[in-house]
Amino acid sequence: MTTSTTSLLSRIEGPDDVRALPSGSLPALAHEIREFLVEKVCAAGGHLGPNLGVVELTIALHRAFDSPREPVLFDIGHQGYVHKILTGRQDFGRLRQRGGLSGYLRRDESAHDWIENSHASTVLGYADGLARARALSGIRDPVVAVIGDGALTGGMAWEALNNLGAAELPVIAVLNDNGRSYAPTGGGLGAHLAELRNRAASSEPAPAPARGTRDVFTGLGLAYLGPVDGHDIEAVESALREARALHRPVVVHTVTVKGKGYSPAEDDEADCLHAVGRVDPLSAAPLSPPGPTWTSVFAAELAALGAEREDLVALTASMLRPTGLLPFAERFPERIFDVGIAEQHAVTAAAGLALGGRHPVVALYATFLNRAFDQVLMDVALHGLPVTFVLDRAGITGPDGPSHHGMWDLTLLGAVPGLRIAAPRDGARVRELLREAVAIGDGPTALRLPKAAAGEDLPAVERFDGLDILHSAAPLPPDVLLVGAGAMAGPAVAAARGLAGRNVGVTVADPRWVVPVRPALVRLAARHRLAVSVEDGGRTGGVGAALAQACAEAGVSTPVSALGLPRDFLPQGSRTGLLGDYGLDEAGITAHVLRLLRTPRFRTSSIPTSPSRTPPPRTP
Repeated sequence: MTTSTTSLLSRIEGPDDVRALPSGSLPALAHEIREFLVEKVCAAGGHLGPNLGVVELTIALHRAFDSPREPVLFDIGHQGYVHKILTGRQDFGRLRQRGGLSGYLRRDESAHDWIENSHASTVLGYADGLARARALSGIRDPVVAVIGDGALTGGMAWEALNNLGAAELPVIAVLNDNGRSYAPTGGGLGAHLAELRNRAASSEPAPAPARGTRDVFTGLGLAYLGPVDGHDIEAVESALREARALHRPVVVHTVTVKGKGYSPAEDDEADCLHAVGRVDPLSAAPLSPPGPTWTSVFAAELAALGAEREDLVALTASMLRPTGLLPFAERFPERIFDVGIAEQHAVTAAAGLALGGRHPVVALYATFLNRAFDQVLMDVALHGLPVTFVLDRAGITGPDGPSHHGMWDLTLLGAVPGLRIAAPRDGARVRELLREAVAIGDGPTALRLPKAAAGEDLPAVERFDGLDILHSAAPLPPDVLLVGAGAMAGPAVAAARGLAGRNVGVTVADPRWVVPVRPALVRLAARHRLAVSVEDGGRTGGVGAALAQACAEAGVSTPVSALGLPRDFLPQGSRTGLLGDYGLDEAGITAHVLRLLRTPRFRTSSIPTSPSRTPPPRTP
């Protein structure tokens, strides 16, 4: 399916133009938007299914409310593409690429984007606070918060509803109910919403519900309108106008179909084409067949371990497929627990499972574990419980931008007493370290997996005291120790080989377990004139910082330099490109080492005075 921008869409430069259209033109506008989404997102990659499902809903929102004067906030910005289109951003040619449109909402892109939200269940809290601030300034215009049913499985949403129900604030919570987030919405909430939808569709008189979701909302003090067909623009617009006339907190329950209007998405039982790479717009088949990834290697090994150990269980927060738990779930359905978008609950439930004699594996995106730091610290580590965290998409993730880069986990988890963190460098080490992790019974463990193709294995030349030596300085003097953490081991080895040609003796060590620092790594650093950590996490509190502290405490005077990511929010872009920008490739590592060795402390006649490349820019 291909199309050029057609007449109605070409006339839309902002919400005023949407409101100016006659109601009879709106179905045609919705059709044009869907064709636009399929063409542009299939070409660039991005979140397709969620946006196809909110076309009519978003049109109605911009007809009923005057954005940005009346804020329209979206929970999880991946359902914001239609909002972008209707607010003057139709240049999707570089969607999710460096310098192009963000795949989420961004305050610096448009005045219509009030928040840069892409972690779920938070929008009602934003709306509560924003409405209170506006009320203090005498502004009583409505604040609109669009939240999916899947995001309502997160505790933060209910904390906000609890506060909103006791407030006389003009907050309109628009519930986009499509019965799923990545996967079908489970638990009691999913069952209640399904019951409510079925009652609305039934021709029989609805009995007075004893504990339905409608009673939950009204019982908390909010008004409730719906369910409304989310693909009927006039019906949604009418409900929204009724809600604003109430001048109080109200839930407008709309029912939509994820992937609406695009048969490959509607027929996709996995996740309705939630997110796609570059695909054929007719069939949605990938243009480049995917190869093995770090996640797929983990998935196969966990399923194999599950067959060997009956005590092994797995948990995730509504990301069964993306985190690699599907093979385990298919083989051991009674030992898999998807708790919804509720990372805090996932971690504490894992603690309970461990107390009950099981070994839980909690698979989350690295960026989302941030939300459950207190539970890792106080519910798991304080009790010394054997829980294994597998952090998918650790390090630079690429096109999803600052909210999704998995660069904070080492800084946070490095402070947790008793937690051991492994960073596999290749597929073989994923299998090896996962087995070591679940064999540890006296405390928590974590594995970091990048979002990338698995590539070829990188064998060690020797192993001693748990460390893998990947490249030896001999026969040159041991000038530099490169500590290649996880996926950075490969570029470190490549840099070491190049430096050997410049008469710089480099040893490359993979610690395998990066936290806590092994004494053997400190002893190895003591044999070198300089140690450099290479890590795709933040320099603050990362591997290099931990090694420097360990050396200082051991009285080792070898200086340690951390080559990693800056303490900043990094932009979107390709993983390869961003790693290069921050010096985490062969050329960047080489330049960093040579720059250090040219300082007066290290300068010798055997070391060249000019690097092969100037240091890469450190752009924020």
